Amino acid sequence: MVNKVTLIGNLGKDPEVRALENGAKVAKFSIATNENYRDKSGEWQTQTEWHEIVAWRAVAERAESSLKKGMTVYLEGKLSTRTWQDKDGNNRKTTEVVSNYFRVINRNTPNSGGGGAFSSPKDEPTVANSSISSSPPPITEEADDDLPF
Repeated sequence: MVNKVTLIGNLGKDPEVRALENGAKVAKFSIATNENYRDKSGEWQTQTEWHEIVAWRAVAERAESSLKKGMTVYLEGKLSTRTWQDKDGNNRKTTEVVSNYFRVINRNTPNSGGGGAFSSPKDEPTVANSSISSSPPPITEEADDDLPF
């Protein structure tokens, strides 16, 4: 069985990071992906989907230091559904992507005024993989051509 999510999207806000009592860090942020299609009248339409992302430990620390609103990222993880109770005692259910790997592919934020789709590999932060064995190998300059998009 496989539970794997791959997203390329833009950050909707800076990551919110907090430390738990045991010292582990958790980051939460959202990524928007777009799908373009023609409607019945032939006009182009864009449908935006928002994905809630959670990152733990080293990946959360890296997200805190390197991700900013508007950046484009390549992200891998798994779907996770959790149940919880709101302040009124109602049962709630949330589905999130638990990220075990991400890579910034465009540093341009809304206020940077830059162009171009990809940043130089030399400008990339160190890739942080979790201990999950299915994580991709560290990115090297030669591996930049092997991105799955």
